This record gives sequence, structure tokens and C-alpha cells, in this order.
Amino acid sequence: MTRWTTPALLAALALTGLTGLTGLTACSDGDSPSSVASKVASAASRAGDAVSSATAEAGRRFDDIKNGVDARDDVRLASPKTAADGRTTVEVTATNRADSAKSFAVEVDFTGQDGKLLDVVVVTVSDVPAGGTGQATARSTHALSGKATAKVSRAVRY
Repeated sequence: MTRWTTPALLAALALTGLTGLTGLTACSDGDSPSSVASKVASAASRAGDAVSSATAEAGRRFDDIKNGVDARDDVRLASPKTAADGRTTVEVTATNRADSAKSFAVEVDFTGQDGKLLDVVVVTVSDVPAGGTGQATARSTHALSGKATAKVSRAVRY
């Protein structure tokens, strides 16, 4: 199994870091309230951009696959669970309906209760035998707040 992660974790850490420093910078180095607000808004924008970046990275991974066949109907997800480290995981099962061993690339989108996209990961289910099934675990790149749901956004058999 291969798991591709995205820059979402780094952006979230940057957001946390800048937000955490806001109170300190507002009282030091002569920062005005408007410049502090601007820094916070910029950090929030980068966090939103991280999800866009994650989606774009997933797209690049799929673009690299040659001769792939749409396999969304052949992929199932179990119920998401929260691991001890706070990251959300979900078991991915791929059924190979081809007559030879194949691998699957699966994009899993994690969304919050409000429907907002929280994270995107791509997992590979490798060497699934003809007529058989294979499994992998999709794992969010960072701890997701609240109860997250997972869905297969794309799946390709190759």
C-alpha cells in the first residue's frame, strides 16, 4: 500500500502557529491591530488553499496513471474511525473484476459534518488478484475536528 499525503498538514501547522502568535505580536514590535488581522487572514487563506492544493496533488497523481479504467463502482469504504493520534482512518476495499492482477488508485475525501472538505488523500491498493479483493487504509494527513465522513471521489484500476 502506498499513501500520498498533501501539504494540508503544513498549512494547518502554519495557521496554528500564526494564530497562536497573534496575541504576542499584537503587543510587540509595534504591530498594529490591522496588520495582525491581515496576518491572521493570510494564514486562514493559506489553510483554505491547502485543501485546494491537496485536491490538485491528487489530480496530478491520477494524471500519472496510464491506461487506467474508472473503478469507483469497485471500491467500498468502511466507516471512518479516529486513531489514537487523532487522525481519521478508513478501510478501503477494492474488487478486481478484470481477468488479471491489477492495482487501484483511490482518492478519499474527508468532509466535516457541515459538508466542508477537510482533507484529501490518495491510497494505492496494489496487486489485487483477478476476481479478488484488496485492502488499504486511507489516513488523513492531520487530526480532523469533529466527526468526519469519507467518500470515494475517484478510483482507477490499472
